[in-house]
Amino acid sequence: MPKLAIVYLSTQGNTMLMAEGIAEGAISRNIDVEVRSFYEWNPMDAASADGIAVGSSTFNYAMHPPIQKFLDQMLETEVKGKIGAAFGSYGWSGEAPVMIADKMRKAGMNVIDPVLRIQYRPTEKDIAECVRLGKDLAEKIKHNK
Repeated sequence: MPKLAIVYLSTQGNTMLMAEGIAEGAISRNIDVEVRSFYEWNPMDAASADGIAVGSSTFNYAMHPPIQKFLDQMLETEVKGKIGAAFGSYGWSGEAPVMIADKMRKAGMNVIDPVLRIQYRPTEKDIAECVRLGKDLAEKIKHNK
């Protein structure tokens, strides 16, 4: 069964809620999903999945340095041609998901556009968008195999 790795850094729980919604959508399309904080992932294990979604809240107009380091390590492995997605919550500016997507593209991943950015705590409508992204990821992963 195709596998999706969902990796996130969530300072206030908002990006974690997004990750769980993405997982719900992918699972509904019969994809094996592992969703965990980046602290619980080995970059090599995440990179071995057929699809990778990475999320971070925005801090000082960027992704948090620990998730940036994780992403850089993960993208040093063979991820070219894999399906990717970037997501995250923000309070003011929301650059982190865009930066994640750019790094994924430069590593040769096929990133779903647009990136999913949600301001503050996700509403019910926002979670529905996360579920939709999970479904889209699952379908693209299946077609990419």
